[in-house]
Amino acid sequence: MARSFFIMALAMAFATSLAFATTSINEEQPTMAPSSDEVFSEDESSPVTGTSRFLAQYKPRATMTCDRFPRICRAKGSSGPDCCKKKCVNVMKDNLNCGQCGLRCRYGTTCCSGRCVNVMFDPQNCGGCKNRCKKGSFCSYGMCNYA
Repeated sequence: MARSFFIMALAMAFATSLAFATTSINEEQPTMAPSSDEVFSEDESSPVTGTSRFLAQYKPRATMTCDRFPRICRAKGSSGPDCCKKKCVNVMKDNLNCGQCGLRCRYGTTCCSGRCVNVMFDPQNCGGCKNRCKKGSFCSYGMCNYA
């Protein structure tokens, strides 16, 4: 019993001395806190609204979108050379923008060379884009001459 009381008293003394040490260090350093008028303008947040000063001084960067900078769609690693609704796409392959922006392919069709085709039955795109069946054969269920 006495041993646990001693350990508990020692832990409390250590915590108290640590708390006083950190407050005395902070008091020794002069603080040059600017007034709230200097830090925050009318359009920025203040500590009253819940945003810290640190976050309030940094505004997010404007992202580069292809509607303002169309060249970014032609950059290496881009998802496509065309710009549709602020996104880089390839209108020759994209099912949501097939041939032009906003033209969606229906269910069961795929965008091949800018056209919506049914790859299950199209002999020019049998089973996938540019997969042609031999002359005189047909496409059925995505396979040439399926019987």
